[in-house]
Amino acid sequence: MRILVITNTIPYPQISGGRIRVYNLVKRIARHHEVWLGCHLHSADEIEGVPHLRQFCADVATGLLQHKSALSHVPGLLRYLAAGRPPEFKFLHSDDLAQTLAAWCREIPFDAVHIDESRMALYLEALPPMPRAARLLTLHNVEFDQAARIAQIEGDALSRFRSRLHNAIMRRWEPRYSERFDRCIVVSETDRERLASRNGRLRIDVVPNGVDTTVYQPLGPTHQDPALLFIGNMSYRPCVDAAVYLVRNILPLVRRRHPDTEVWLVGAGPTAEVQALAGPGVHVTGRVEDVVPYYARCAAAVVPLRAGGGTRLKILEAMALGRPVVSTTIGCEGLEVEPGEHLLVADDPQHLAEAIVGLLDDPARGERLVVKARQLVSSRYDWDAIADQMLGVYDAAVAAHRAENPLRPSAIAGN
Repeated sequence: MRILVITNTIPYPQISGGRIRVYNLVKRIARHHEVWLGCHLHSADEIEGVPHLRQFCADVATGLLQHKSALSHVPGLLRYLAAGRPPEFKFLHSDDLAQTLAAWCREIPFDAVHIDESRMALYLEALPPMPRAARLLTLHNVEFDQAARIAQIEGDALSRFRSRLHNAIMRRWEPRYSERFDRCIVVSETDRERLASRNGRLRIDVVPNGVDTTVYQPLGPTHQDPALLFIGNMSYRPCVDAAVYLVRNILPLVRRRHPDTEVWLVGAGPTAEVQALAGPGVHVTGRVEDVVPYYARCAAAVVPLRAGGGTRLKILEAMALGRPVVSTTIGCEGLEVEPGEHLLVADDPQHLAEAIVGLLDDPARGERLVVKARQLVSSRYDWDAIADQMLGVYDAAVAAHRAENPLRPSAIAGN
């Protein structure tokens, strides 16, 4: 099978949840099928990841996004808005990438075209007609639902307005445009229900996020001073909010019982708001090459998200590495976890702090959580098993598409 995968970010190095998912699935799928990969570059230096990806992809095409002034985009934004399209998607298009993808599609008889993220779905219109290719769309989160949650945590009126406008447009556009695809893929049953509630005609498969349980083995107990770890993209609004919430609202309560408790905020692109959190016992690292040493030095992983969508790979990562997790309900949403068995869950600063203090006071309790959590990720969330699910979706989508779109006699004669 020949598969074209189109993504918003180059999936190597693996420095965000979306990249981790795409990398692990593409690498495993490429063991069975030929995979061509097209992706955006958000900065020129990201081109360095291409040689690694070409070790298992048939080819890799990239397009550098142009960062122009906001005023230069106004005409295009207005055209998108007038057409009922999310204006923000105007920033997520590369003519160079679109031209290469179109050329590939004219030359290569793809069996499937798989677009990753609904914000990339408009690339479908840049491709020539391919009646024999099944079309698939992955939604890492249901964007309209995510936008509504982000609006609730935005600090200024303009940002709230933009998020609410994006929510209103996406609530109509996302479920309707998804009909152009043979299959939609979401990462949780929760997201499947949300998307289906807006369009019952969609064919939706659940292919969850995962973790490499062979590479990520349980760490031994930490011998450092008490420390908490929060990992995320520190330029992503829900992660910025969670970092501020942890340091300003939760940490002071924890320090009443454990004054020496430190917090490590690990992740690429920390905003000025996140950088300002750095101080005594609060460390902001920026991008790191390997997160494992930070898990090794911390007693617990904390996921204090109050917005966002999809499912959190950081929770699966912590569970695989043998670190107890304290999360909000939104933080662990969509994962098949049981609070009190696999992790601790709370939704206000006082109860989150109490859960953290309980783990620091009683390491044996954390160890009980860790054992159950590791069993869960090994049995349900290993990337090998998830890749097998994805392979099954490809097979079903291609077979169904061909049954519904048989070759015309003239096309058969021309082969």
